[in-house]
Amino acid sequence: MTRRVAVIGGGSSGLASIKTCLDEGLQPVCFESSDDIGGLWKFKENPEADRASIYQSVIINTSKEVMCFSDFPIPAHYPNYMHNSLIVDYFRMFADRFQLTRHIRFNTKVLQVKQRSDFSRSGQWDVETENKDGEKEKHIFDAVMICIGHHCHPNLPLHDFPGIDSFTGKFFHSRDYKTADEWRHKKAVVIGIGNSGGDIAVELSRLYLSTRRGAWILNRVGNYGLPLDMEFNRLVDSLKSILPHNLFCGLVESQLNQRFDHALYNLKPKHRMFSQHPTVNDELPNRILSGTVQVKPNIRRFQGSSVEFDDGSVVEDVDLVVFATGYRFSFPFLASHVVSVSENKASLYKYVFPPELDRPTLAIIGLVQPLGAIMPISEMQARWATRVFKGELLLPTASSPQIRRMYVSSQRHTIQVDYISYMDEIAELVGVRPSLPRLLLTDPRLGLNLMFGPCTPYQYRLRGPGKWAGARQAIFTQWERVARPMQTRPCHDPKPERSLKWLLVVNGVCGYFIYNSSKKLMHSPRLYE
Repeated sequence: MTRRVAVIGGGSSGLASIKTCLDEGLQPVCFESSDDIGGLWKFKENPEADRASIYQSVIINTSKEVMCFSDFPIPAHYPNYMHNSLIVDYFRMFADRFQLTRHIRFNTKVLQVKQRSDFSRSGQWDVETENKDGEKEKHIFDAVMICIGHHCHPNLPLHDFPGIDSFTGKFFHSRDYKTADEWRHKKAVVIGIGNSGGDIAVELSRLYLSTRRGAWILNRVGNYGLPLDMEFNRLVDSLKSILPHNLFCGLVESQLNQRFDHALYNLKPKHRMFSQHPTVNDELPNRILSGTVQVKPNIRRFQGSSVEFDDGSVVEDVDLVVFATGYRFSFPFLASHVVSVSENKASLYKYVFPPELDRPTLAIIGLVQPLGAIMPISEMQARWATRVFKGELLLPTASSPQIRRMYVSSQRHTIQVDYISYMDEIAELVGVRPSLPRLLLTDPRLGLNLMFGPCTPYQYRLRGPGKWAGARQAIFTQWERVARPMQTRPCHDPKPERSLKWLLVVNGVCGYFIYNSSKKLMHSPRLYE
């Protein structure tokens, strides 16, 4: 009998889970509380309760080759960093290509997910839902995949800000920020320097950016104008694991400070580069340099329209305060003993499976915060989970929850993972991790691409369950897709004149300076000190 799987949520993780169920011969039924796919990336002017919501201008921080699903490259003509509307368009293409929407029940909210009385034997779940007309329905499923993400419940720590009740301006969480139009010529304070805080800061004018810890700032544009995340490869990941933590952090921090000195800009944090999630923002240093954004410490108190900071400075006549203070995640339809969540910490084996269940038939998909794209991680988790559901893979009998290492202790870093090492870890369990030694011997061109090239998702379709015949070609053509959207005008660089005479002149000049420099060095008394 075909196993039925409930997929809760129709965002990127939900779509990946539906497809993976179909690939494994399972029967998915997806419950999506809204009227469309897209989840977090579906912009709506009026945010719905208990749902993720973005502002109109959001552009993703991961490039298209790194964020795509592993057997469905994003069209070559799409920009490398996509606006949220294009991301939803890509999801539609993905859903159409694999006929996923026929398995989705829209406008259907999940009220309860509960173990059946014979769960220890059957592993089955009772799922209760409610449609937009208020009609409730009960279902029985062999497995459940929860794909609701971690941007649903805004964290608004008003108790940490004395006097906020007396503030005469307006304040709200970044979830409720949609456009800069209403606030463009107002005086604003943004609290928090995560990605949302940084984005909102550069959209508004006359703004003060309050940060308790500071942050390391990455930009989307890497060396030679290429997407920064295309520079992250297995060689860099290996160096990160081999070199002492502080040494590797120091090397990267030195590179970042060459772009702009974080201390000079009052952004330098106390923590090291890889001890907290960095902020991705190309425009913020320019705004600080031009004076439209001023970086301030944490807020001490509010009083009327005034904001006093910890350094004693006061800003008067503030119109708006935006709390870019992150989110809390929870699973209100689950009993607390199934997955307990406290201070954004959930007890999950490799961030996916509740370790205390008698049967591993419940998986949390996409509950991670990587330095990198989450879509391929959700897909990899789903590939693992569905094979566990089928009994093709077993979990350790004493599976322990994931232990967080290296990152600073804060609510923001309880689900932090390193993209390449985590992907490889799960891929090894599924049997799809690429074998570099073998490829370097049998297919050296491909092996070198995997070692020195970007760690794009296609690597995990080269072998094993779910192998895709187009994976090798997708890897070899990925740089062509990076270049394609930028080829908008013919650009013919003049070819340099090749002249033996000029070559001899240049060599002669270089030789002269080298000779004189060495001569001075040899006669320098410091040489013999």
